[in-house]
Amino acid sequence: MERNLLVIGGSSGVGLEIVKQLSAQGDRVYAASRTEGELAVLSGVTWQAYDVTDREAKLTLPEQLDGLVYCPGTIQLKPFGRLSDEDFQQELEVNFFGAVRVIRQAHAGMKAAPLASIVLFSTVAVGTGLPYHAGIASAKGALEGLARTLAAEFAPKIRVNSLALSLTDTPLAGTLLSTEEKRRASAERHPLKRIGDAAEVAKAAAFLLGPESGFMTGQVMKIDGGISTLKLL
Repeated sequence: MERNLLVIGGSSGVGLEIVKQLSAQGDRVYAASRTEGELAVLSGVTWQAYDVTDREAKLTLPEQLDGLVYCPGTIQLKPFGRLSDEDFQQELEVNFFGAVRVIRQAHAGMKAAPLASIVLFSTVAVGTGLPYHAGIASAKGALEGLARTLAAEFAPKIRVNSLALSLTDTPLAGTLLSTEEKRRASAERHPLKRIGDAAEVAKAAAFLLGPESGFMTGQVMKIDGGISTLKLL
């Protein structure tokens, strides 16, 4: 059965991979992002311009929504002493308040579906202390708290889960992976000796949207090469 699925931030990186996989399996995907990019040539995809930091921006949505994926994120790694109030606010605007505003707009459509699923994106830095991650860890920590609260509040019709990622090969991580030396160093920090792959992450998101994960809600699934739980001697 064709589903109506909303992907926010679907024009590049993990979001684009999610849109590609969902549209390929026959879902009707409503993608919203600042730029259209490759979405223009994908069948089964309806795109609209949307800026998650614009508090007045409105989404055009179908009456029934079977799923929502919120992909926007930031990578702003600085020592704590160099993080201004504005830096923290920007992290919150993109990662937390943007999600709040999207869920608020999508809620009625998701309530109209027989069952629905929300997938949010976090970072391993929330559960594992990492230097220079104060801004993003704080914002994503707020997002994880929101996800658990909404999972309880929206049950049993709407499930809410999160994916906590380590460094993944996407345009967002471009500055951290700009040379082969940086890529090797990042890979070596992970027990699996590589960095994340956007297509793999997209498959996990598709799993959380589908009936195969129907008994999961309020969870944080880690896709991190083992960095948050393993220490190899």
